[in-house]
Amino acid sequence: MGLSEAAETRMEEALALAAGGDASAFARIVREHQAMVFSVAYHFLHDRPVAEDVAQEVFVHLYQNINSIESPAHLKYWLRKVATHRSIDHARGRKLEVGLDEISDCAGASPECDPLLGEKLQRLVASLPEQARMVVILRYQEELEYHEIAEVMEMPINTVKSNLQRALALLRQKLARTMGDVPV
Repeated sequence: MGLSEAAETRMEEALALAAGGDASAFARIVREHQAMVFSVAYHFLHDRPVAEDVAQEVFVHLYQNINSIESPAHLKYWLRKVATHRSIDHARGRKLEVGLDEISDCAGASPECDPLLGEKLQRLVASLPEQARMVVILRYQEELEYHEIAEVMEMPINTVKSNLQRALALLRQKLARTMGDVPV
């Protein structure tokens, strides 16, 4: 989903001002994109404080590289890419264990949402290998297209598709096992 023309113009202005050292313009950029950056990190790491740290690292890195950002579209791509890579780096640096208390429920979801199934599915996604887990999150949580995931993760589009297929097959198998071989 792109920005409206007016929002695009405001973001271009904020980028130009921030590149010139305007702190309030940089703060506007952070406010506009912090939810997306945090979402990528949180859904991958399932740890709010660590996701907040990752988001902060991403924006510090942006501050240091603001002059290399060419447009609002490039900014969004750059932020998503850095958030993806920083999240994977953090996961590699520690053992990721997701307990029931760390998993959010289906608050605010549709009436058909089964909280227990949702929790189980989130735990199963968290158990995927890092690369497959990030592909699943970018595809279904962040709603990116295959080509966008390929750009963010710096991999061929066919690798994205095969990672997603394998991850979904693995999730189906794990879910079937944990649900008592109920057809999924």
